[in-house]
Amino acid sequence: MEQLLHYCWKHRLLPAYPLSTTDGRSVEVIDTGLHNHNDGPDFFNAKVKIDGTLWVGNVEIHDCSSDWYLHGHQDDIHYDNVVLHVCERADKEVRTKSGNTVPQMELAVPDTIRINYESLLNEDKYPPCYKVIPELSKLTVHSWMSALQTERLEEKTEAIRHRVEKSGGDWEKAFFITLARNYGFGVNGDAFEYWAERLDLSAAAHHRDDVFQIEAIFMGQAGFLNENNIPLRLRDNATSDEYYCRLRSEYQYLAHKFSLQEVDCSLWRFLRLRPQNFPYIRISQLANLYHSRRSLLSNLCECTSIEQIEELLATHVTQYWESHYTFGSLSKRNTKKLSQSSLQLLIINTVVPMLFAYGRHRSEEHLVDRAFDFLEQLKPEQNNIVRMWKECGLQVGSAGDSQALIQLKRNYCDRRDCLRCRIGFEYLKKGRRVDK
Repeated sequence: MEQLLHYCWKHRLLPAYPLSTTDGRSVEVIDTGLHNHNDGPDFFNAKVKIDGTLWVGNVEIHDCSSDWYLHGHQDDIHYDNVVLHVCERADKEVRTKSGNTVPQMELAVPDTIRINYESLLNEDKYPPCYKVIPELSKLTVHSWMSALQTERLEEKTEAIRHRVEKSGGDWEKAFFITLARNYGFGVNGDAFEYWAERLDLSAAAHHRDDVFQIEAIFMGQAGFLNENNIPLRLRDNATSDEYYCRLRSEYQYLAHKFSLQEVDCSLWRFLRLRPQNFPYIRISQLANLYHSRRSLLSNLCECTSIEQIEELLATHVTQYWESHYTFGSLSKRNTKKLSQSSLQLLIINTVVPMLFAYGRHRSEEHLVDRAFDFLEQLKPEQNNIVRMWKECGLQVGSAGDSQALIQLKRNYCDRRDCLRCRIGFEYLKKGRRVDK
């Protein structure tokens, strides 16, 4: 398997006996080079001695040497600087576009690695590496968790940069979109992001002092004030509701004034949601937060503690929604504040990535450091992923740990990408097959 050959070459899992080319020349690997995950040769800037002569260049790896022609490398100038072709079976001589013959070396994947890798792929229990986890050193776990935490923040930073670009370089708008996305708490995340992207905040800013008008814009843009979008069983109650009618009338006026267009209401999900998570409730909370002028990135950057962040983001619904979950249907009265657990999720998924991304953008390392500090101060998330890793023996002491483990599952375990995982490395390098 070509992936395993890459792995063995990258980690220098080479045979103990002397290496040689297919034509009998000695090979000494000085540096395996930089692994290339894009187009071009597999490893850049490798250093190998062939018959005592040092060659610096690229290395290409295949299962069979004939794959060189199968992949069209003989016609690609980017492969002219390949100094060594590594393959498990050399069944054909290979040449570059310039006509040079490329030295070839056969490399066999050690049986122990092949067997352990196959056991990872075929393991029914999840995660497949569970047997080796209790044997890991604290240093291995700590370094891998730190790398995963940073990797997850980098991914979220890329998503934020994309939002900034779509917002014409407006970081405040990108912050609101990121905040709105996370108000979807998973199920409605995509819908909230789509809604926030199309929300005209410049129009809303003209009426920021009036929370009723803000809610009219927010609800109207979500499509909730169009009676055709209300389920038939609820339509009569809603359209006869005084507050609904007032909001609808106000939105019609503002939509005409600012040429507003509502989003497709079918995007929103209500099925199996707790009423507290209904989009009506979350949008009302966002309207109140926006009205209070606390949903500003500039305010966020001034906070130096978790307590200050919680105070900044704490919000509740407007008065009408204290006694409703849907238009026209009364419920038990309560303020429907953001719960402590919801606030923590917003800090983890919105505040921390924004501080990290904005700090990188502005070259303000104190914001980047603050992002990591907040993750270490917050309690770990409680979800199925975290519980699974705890059962395997991993310690989870902070939100930084839980974010790392979410990254590990989604980007490595779910993809069976064990060859890039440090736990997978520990599993594969064992001198014997891991006992079943």
